[in-house]
Amino acid sequence: MLELKCHRGIGPVVEGEALVADDDFSARYDLDRINGVFSRPQHKLAGQSYRNRILVLNTAKGGVASAWMLNEMKSRGVTPLAILFNTTNTILAQGAALADLTLCDRFEDGDVTQLIRTGDRLRVDPEAAVVTILNR
Repeated sequence: MLELKCHRGIGPVVEGEALVADDDFSARYDLDRINGVFSRPQHKLAGQSYRNRILVLNTAKGGVASAWMLNEMKSRGVTPLAILFNTTNTILAQGAALADLTLCDRFEDGDVTQLIRTGDRLRVDPEAAVVTILNR
C-alpha cells in the first residue's frame, strides 16, 4: 500500500479501479455522457469507459456547463466513482459537490498522473486528504 497526501477534497469515501491519463478534462467536450465513454477523438482516453472508475487527470477545463453536467450525469447513474486532478478549478469543484461526486486535487508527492497507473485499485478519502493505492 502507498498513501498519497492531497488537499482536502469533497464527496464520500470510495474504492475502485483507476483510469489514468496525462490529459485535461471537460465533462462537456470530452465525454459521451449517455454511454459513459470518453468521446473526443483527441483525448488520451478516447473510447474508454469512465463509468465506476476513478479518473486521474491533469486538470479541469471548462466552466459552468461542465459543472452542471456532473450533476446531470449523476442523476442518470453514468459517472466516475471519483476524479483526482493535479489541479482543478472552483467551478468544477462546485459541480462535484452538487453531484455528491468525490473529487481531490493538489497532491504533495508530485504529478498524480505519474504516481497512479491505470488498473491500480484505489481508496479515496477526501476528508482525510488521502488516496491509498491498495494494489497494483
